[in-house]
Amino acid sequence: MKRLLFFIVILCGSCLSAKAQTVKEPKPYTQDWAKPYAPFRIAGNLYYVGTYDLACYLVTSPQGHILINTGLAASADMIRKSVEQLGFKFSDIKILLTTQAHYDHLGAMAAIQDMTGARFFVDRGDSAVVVDGGTSDYALGGDNPVFRPVRIDKLLNDGDTISLGNNHLKMLHHPGHTQGSCSFLLDVKDEQKTWHVLIANIPTIVTDKHFNDIPAYPHIAEDYAYTLDAMKALRFDIWVASHAGQFDLHKKHKPGARYNPAAFSDRAGYDEALKDCREDFEKSTANKMEQRKITR
Repeated sequence: MKRLLFFIVILCGSCLSAKAQTVKEPKPYTQDWAKPYAPFRIAGNLYYVGTYDLACYLVTSPQGHILINTGLAASADMIRKSVEQLGFKFSDIKILLTTQAHYDHLGAMAAIQDMTGARFFVDRGDSAVVVDGGTSDYALGGDNPVFRPVRIDKLLNDGDTISLGNNHLKMLHHPGHTQGSCSFLLDVKDEQKTWHVLIANIPTIVTDKHFNDIPAYPHIAEDYAYTLDAMKALRFDIWVASHAGQFDLHKKHKPGARYNPAAFSDRAGYDEALKDCREDFEKSTANKMEQRKITR
């Protein structure tokens, strides 16, 4: 208990320290990150409420809702409007989750936590980055926070289940992109069938440093290798991802289109996305190993 209290004190201290600094969110990598997108029903009680490219997901129930990801800091009001446009109360969001602790996926998390009073659960591996606003991130960190620090209500471990009403989401620890990157598996039901859904965090590489030259993340290569193997073994009916572009959302869905969960089946697209990541991982590792040999 003493160790737990000490850990909480350290986290709170870091959070307060980060809050005192000015948050300097980087400019969007692409304009699509901030562009609005009409919300829609993906399958059963799973809805898309994100921007044109930054994917945010709402899982609904009579007992309250779960929101996964929030996009950039300016997206809070847009997400609220999307939730309400679908016919749900924004204040009924009870649990907040993220697939990775980067500013483009939880930039509005602290604001939405304030607006709804929802509890924020996060993969244990991303906890330090969450409470310091991203300053300790191995790839995107720096002197100033890039998002508002978020109060953590629960730390999640690989295989943990997040339950609310009849919803039961299994968190899958998929590190590499960040130390606490994760995916979620859940079942959603519509009028015809139950869909086994994967909300995937595709493990793209975000650093050009040699993996051995990242003291803040000494086991990054092992984590990438583990995640690529673990994700390849997953089975599901339909899948989506942290970025719309990663699962070809705009080819599979047009605003105003009819309800069509089967459009998101696409196992071939999933395997291709992982193949691209593995090739980048292997190429990057090989090239950087060769560079190290040359400079010695």
